[in-house]
Parts: sequence; structure tokens; C-alpha cells
Amino acid sequence: MRILITGQHGQVSQELQQRLHGLGELIVLGRDQLDLANAPLIREQVRAHCPDLIINAAAHTAVDLAESEPDAAFAINAIAPGILAEEAKALGIPLIHYSTDYVFDGSKTAPYTENDTPAPLGIYGQSKLAGEQAIAAVGGQYLILRTSWVYSSHGKNFLLTMQRLLQEKPQMRIVGDQIGAPTWAGTIANSTRALIERWQAGNAGDWGVYHLTAQGETSWFGFAEAIGDALRDAGKPCAELEAIPSSAYPTPAKRPLNSRLDCSRLQQQWQVSQPQWQDALHECLAEQH
Repeated sequence: MRILITGQHGQVSQELQQRLHGLGELIVLGRDQLDLANAPLIREQVRAHCPDLIINAAAHTAVDLAESEPDAAFAINAIAPGILAEEAKALGIPLIHYSTDYVFDGSKTAPYTENDTPAPLGIYGQSKLAGEQAIAAVGGQYLILRTSWVYSSHGKNFLLTMQRLLQEKPQMRIVGDQIGAPTWAGTIANSTRALIERWQAGNAGDWGVYHLTAQGETSWFGFAEAIGDALRDAGKPCAELEAIPSSAYPTPAKRPLNSRLDCSRLQQQWQVSQPQWQDALHECLAEQH
């Protein structure tokens, strides 16, 4: 099997490259080979490689920057996924695409299900929703996997930032009123592999939109506390933490207060379940050593 992965250095792509080993030939196209803002090049590359499966792990993920460069965000997050869907359908192959909790406004009090109506607060969420809609409009075999609060040992993310800052500063103030599930990119890659294996074995569930996050919930403050506990356990310095409301930490893009996603449909349809966020964090930290 030939698996084409867009994106090379992103958190999810790096974990996919490790964890899809042995499933087939991985064709990993980074920004140098595949500029997702270049529509004709996308078609050209897909046709040149003629894959059996496309995984779109590339995205414009700079949430605040997207507010000031909407055209770039929409080119990569909205237009490119639609083109990938068209090429996948033409080849008669599946497309796996990753989306986000930011398609919701966070006003619901319970976890969001796939049946809830999206209402993104900012450009990033709007562009990711437009990408979902573009894929759905093409149809064919596709999985849109919405995840949240992604971190890993690679790139830029909350875990790596906190590990650094908590050791550098005496005190830190962290937002405590946004609730979600920190999701390790390794978890996303492991689940993606399980989904591919089910499809290959003829045990595929329905195609469509699914939620895929770690189980459980916490705030950014709670996530920072867990990272701090791990530092202390390792005998390292750690800042004193204070919880603050989102209003005390304004950002160009507004964040949803409730980012919790109900992932039960993925378990029911595909028999793929996720670990508790604390367990996945421990696994990620263990791999750092």
C-alpha cells in the first residue's frame, strides 16, 4: 500500500511517520515538495504518486496569525482539502483529514457531538470548517477526525513551552476557564493506524466526521499542573502556578471555553477508543527520556 502524507514536520505528521511503519510505503510530502496553497501542484503530486490512501496532516495551525492572514489560512485549510478529496475520489481511494474543536464556539455546556452545529469564533476555525465542508461536498470515502489541544515532543506546542517556562520562571499565570482534552499527537497517529487497519481488513465503519481526542477533561491550568508535577517528580525546578480567566489573557483569536468533544461515535462505528489524557501525557513524557 502506498500512503501519501501531506506535511512533514508537523506534530501529527511526525508521529504518523513513526507509527504507520510497516503498513506500506509512506510518501511524505513536506512544504518543499507540496505547497498546499498551490492548487495545480496538489493535483500534479497526487497523480504522480498514485497512492492507495491520502492522509492530510498539513494545516495552517497558527490560530492568532490566521486572524491577520485569512487568505493563507483558507488556501491551506479550506481549498486544499477539497482538492485532495477530488483527487482521492477520482482514484477511488480514502482520504483521512484532521480537523479541530475550533469549529465550535464553546457555548455548549456538555461535550460536543458530531451532530452539533458548528459555529467557529475565528478565522482558523472558519477555515477548518470550510475544509470539512469542501471534503463532504466531494463525497467519496473520507474520514474527518476532529481533535483538540494537540501536543507532542516535536515542534511548537503547550507541553514544550510549559516545560521550558516552568523551569525558567518563579511564577506563572495560566488560563483556567477553558476546558478540553489535551491530545497527544501519538494518540492521534495510533488511532489513525487502527482505522487504516480496520479499513484494510474490511471492517470499516461509516465514512464521515468523527471526534478523536483523549478521554477525560481539564483546563489549560490543569494541563500545566500535570506538566509541573512531572518536572517536580524528575527533581527539576517548577514555577508556582495561578489560574486566571481568559479575559485576563487576551489573544487576537477568541478561544472556545468548552472544547470537549464526545468521541463515543468513533468507538461505536470503528471500535477505536482513546486513552485518558493523563496516561497519554505520561507515555509522551516517557518517550522524551
